[in-house]
Amino acid sequence: MTVDSSVSLPLWLLYENEIEAWRAVQTPAVARWMAEQNFKGERHRVVLLPDAAGGIGMAVGGLGRLQGELSLWHAAGIAERLPARRFHLLQEFTAEEATQLCLGFAYGAYRFERYRAGKGDAASLAAPPNADVPFIALASEALRMARDWINTPAGDLGPVEFAAAARRLAERHQANYQEWVGEELLAANFPAIHAVGRASSAAPRLADLRWAPAAGESYPRLTLVGKGVCFDSGGLDIKPGAGMALMKKDMGGGAVALALAHMLMSVKLRAQLRVLVPMVENSISGNAYRPGDVLATRKGLTVEVGNTDAEGRLVLCDALALADAEHPDLIIDFATLTGAARVALGPELPALFGNDEAMVQDLAREGAAEHDPLWPMPLWPGYEDELASKIADLNNVASSTFAGAIFGALFLKRFVSESTPWMHIDLYGWNSKDRPGRGVGAEAQSVRAVYRYLLKRYGTV
Repeated sequence: MTVDSSVSLPLWLLYENEIEAWRAVQTPAVARWMAEQNFKGERHRVVLLPDAAGGIGMAVGGLGRLQGELSLWHAAGIAERLPARRFHLLQEFTAEEATQLCLGFAYGAYRFERYRAGKGDAASLAAPPNADVPFIALASEALRMARDWINTPAGDLGPVEFAAAARRLAERHQANYQEWVGEELLAANFPAIHAVGRASSAAPRLADLRWAPAAGESYPRLTLVGKGVCFDSGGLDIKPGAGMALMKKDMGGGAVALALAHMLMSVKLRAQLRVLVPMVENSISGNAYRPGDVLATRKGLTVEVGNTDAEGRLVLCDALALADAEHPDLIIDFATLTGAARVALGPELPALFGNDEAMVQDLAREGAAEHDPLWPMPLWPGYEDELASKIADLNNVASSTFAGAIFGALFLKRFVSESTPWMHIDLYGWNSKDRPGRGVGAEAQSVRAVYRYLLKRYGTV
């Protein structure tokens, strides 16, 4: 190790089966102290050992039982239990393990403190020489960006403010940026986005970011689409109060798409990148769209509104049709689309759909390796007729109460050509209970998984 121990404190990270052997080679005072603390290497538990002057001499953190690979989640809980000091590891870890541990420290140090006084600095970990420091710094920043956006209430992050954040990101990376706002959406043929957002005092808009690593060269086209519903009341099919409580996070797909774009542009992905985020509030007023209305869409398909609370697929369908018109090499959309995906998989496993099975499995493997899981789900063609309408080309909801996540994906699939590779990620974007290193609040799901997948698919310049 090359870490300067004069400005950082030593830290041991031990599995339960390593405790006895470790304690046997410590000084009698350390061994006795650990015995007094009854430390058994329990996951996320921390013990501080005093030095001769009564300060902190070193720290020991538990990794729990030896099973599977070390991930950032092993370290995130330890980070929040340590004092706000700099630490360095006393063991040798593989490059992948060291990277995950450092990223976990950064993740566990996150605080959303926009509206209250901060709790002070958090513990940090000096990166070992074999850790991927550029990735740690970039991923930490991107995850923090996404979590900040998702955590911010709609009163301070509506369509106007979210679009301003997208514009700032474009300027940071010298990307081209365009918006269609309000009536401009109708003139430019984005009728479904306009219909969903027109009842809000904040005009609906479509943000369009374009970037390439170098001008004048030919690169494959990659398009990310993110659902940017900054607040969802349910519309005229209004949600109950409990259902509305977390709807500031309904723009989580857009936040993930922009955070991922930041990572890809930062490393200069070998691709032409386009990011499309329709930004709306699904509100209620005299001009709100209604159940039973038939909406036009950019693709030319007509959609009967079976439920105004299935608005995410309506704003996404226009954006997907725009993306598909360029016949890109790949489209990936991100959306907090269905409660049914949470019923099927819970809050920690985003549902992954796609029109190429090999591609879906490749992304799922990258997610597992990065400890950012995605669960493949079927685009079951036998359910296509459930979206039928007697007066339009299709309905925005199914007649059946089953398989809601699949129905949502099948609806979106209608707006992408069969020849265009496409994947759809139905994520929750929220941590619903306090866990070590992962307090209740925004969770930037799938950013790291998709980043790793795209890096392997396209490389960098």
